[in-house]
Amino acid sequence: MTDTTTDPQERAIELRKRLTDYARLYYLDEPTIADADYDDLMRELRSIEEQHPDLVTPDSPTQTVGAGVTESTFAAVEHLKPLFSLDNADSISNLESWLARMGRQLGEPPEGFSCELKIDGLAVVLVYENGRLLRGATRGDGVTGEDITANLRTIGDIPRVLDSDDPPSLLEVRGEVYMSYAAFEELNERQAAEGKRLFANARNAAAGSVRMKDGSVTATRKLGIWVYQAGIIENGPELATHIETMEYLGSLGFVINPASEHLKDLEAVEEYVTRAEKERHSQPYQTDGVVIKVDDLELQDRLGFTSRAPRWAIAYKFPPEERTTTLRDIMINIGRTGAATPFAVLEPVFVGGANVSMATLHNQDQVALKDVRIGDEVIVRRAGDVIPEVVGPVVAGRTGDEKVWSMPTECPFCGNPIVRVDGEAVARCTGGYECPSRLREWLFHFASRGGLDIEHLGYKTIDLLLEQDLISDPSDIFSFDTDELLEVEGWGATSVGNLRDAIEEAKKRPVPRLLTALGIRHVGGTVARRLIRHFGGLPALLRATTEKIAEVEGIGGVIADEVREWADDLQNRELVDKLAAAGVRMTEDVDETVGELLAGVTLVVTGTLDGFDRDTAKTAIEERGGKATGSVSGSTTALVAGASPGGAKVRKAEELGVAQIDEEMFVRLLAEGPSALGTLLPPPNP
Repeated sequence: MTDTTTDPQERAIELRKRLTDYARLYYLDEPTIADADYDDLMRELRSIEEQHPDLVTPDSPTQTVGAGVTESTFAAVEHLKPLFSLDNADSISNLESWLARMGRQLGEPPEGFSCELKIDGLAVVLVYENGRLLRGATRGDGVTGEDITANLRTIGDIPRVLDSDDPPSLLEVRGEVYMSYAAFEELNERQAAEGKRLFANARNAAAGSVRMKDGSVTATRKLGIWVYQAGIIENGPELATHIETMEYLGSLGFVINPASEHLKDLEAVEEYVTRAEKERHSQPYQTDGVVIKVDDLELQDRLGFTSRAPRWAIAYKFPPEERTTTLRDIMINIGRTGAATPFAVLEPVFVGGANVSMATLHNQDQVALKDVRIGDEVIVRRAGDVIPEVVGPVVAGRTGDEKVWSMPTECPFCGNPIVRVDGEAVARCTGGYECPSRLREWLFHFASRGGLDIEHLGYKTIDLLLEQDLISDPSDIFSFDTDELLEVEGWGATSVGNLRDAIEEAKKRPVPRLLTALGIRHVGGTVARRLIRHFGGLPALLRATTEKIAEVEGIGGVIADEVREWADDLQNRELVDKLAAAGVRMTEDVDETVGELLAGVTLVVTGTLDGFDRDTAKTAIEERGGKATGSVSGSTTALVAGASPGGAKVRKAEELGVAQIDEEMFVRLLAEGPSALGTLLPPPNP
């Protein structure tokens, strides 16, 4: 997307063509550019036209809505009332400018706003006559859309008959068809199982599903809809505000987004926007902003429209989490278990608040299913602190020079064969820990928060220790001479002392953390806690037979075989002996009184707790036989809500009638069990 000209007229012509093409492909569900990149180009064109009004044309994307209906298998249908796009804001100052513009037009700033989440889906228009669904269509160019009535009838959230004894004679409703993350993941799992190409994101999956030629396929896609506006209401009640209108639509059987709120002034709107952005990843569906509307319908009429957007509404866009860039190469990393994981080397791009030059591709099957090729233009996603990933290629932008990638047959780090065992999803390096990459990843895992949590011992320090030949396995961490680091640039007495203290502290960690740190396949934190609680320590566990290990509740044969195989390896036994000789804790005093205190109890922790971080809270629950999960469901016993809890989890708990407890109650629960809270909690699940 390199600029080809600096001449305003030529650049405007170029931008108009590109934006028109991008919009056409977007509405055909074949996007060739991330939304944020499209918005950047639109802002550039708008800026040129503002500086050079003589360059504005009636068909410019800045003056039109959506894209025309072309190349469609569906009949064209003219909307009863035009649909408009929304102007965008990407900062609080933009919202303040919007309020000021309305204030100048009205004589004073309006008060009273509706805020609702901006759903990333497909906009549709539903028309009802005398309470019955007559027609459903895509937005199209705002004047003409595609008739997709048959497909929309398969969506359970869309009423075929309105829930009213006296419905309006004519009703036009606008809404956004969407696919939840759970439905999206389920769909891609089916696609993968059938060897079909994966969908890049939930928006594309929803849009593609609605526009299927075969409506029976649409019916299997688990689509939903949020209704956000009434375009026409004839012979219905007199409504004065947008909020009243939405409540009325809800009474007719339409689904209204529960995150919608009525707010008095811009200060409250700003608080809503900040909260919505913070909670965006807690929602079970894809949202990319907040739509803000003046609530008073009479004021909406007075404010009116520009050529393409209402003056009384604006879309606050969250920082972009998807961008388009070039995939320069595909390389592999070898993990501590030998797993060979492909990753993308990218033309650097700023996305999700960071410069990204590498992104995960998960495994070789995902590369094939996504049909990602070296040289492709790809869509890269980075959401919050999640590792950046390539969500898919821009197929329409291919030139034919792209190269199909395949897994190497030899490890690039040690030269040993890379082999994929039948039935496994990943290929693995067969080199053991003589492979430098496997050793590095193992050492990092050993020292990480999930292992012995050795502060100051991250990748950078581990690389240094390996380069200096100071360590060659985890036991060396506790025996190497830390004073040798004083000779290394950047290391002084303070930093060396901090590392030494952290290593000493790690010797005292609970034994389940040591077992997790050893990196035995399938032995994570929960399994390690169960095994150590049963055997009392590492020596007894490593002496136990496969049968005895498998008898531990929740373990089974597969894990027992892995533990026994690991313990039978001479090098592994020597490692444990060296760790014990270095003073690392090997046995645990098991408190039998708490072992099953929370048996049958499932808790979800949200917000900030004074006495626990997320890991220690989870550990405390699981040590007492309970379950700690990340999402609220019908099987959740209680939601532990600290300061600033996730709004989506709180709403889900309220919706399902799940008990909510504070930190004080949580501490009592850990100490005394469910009976300490009386009838607040339901009986534990058997």
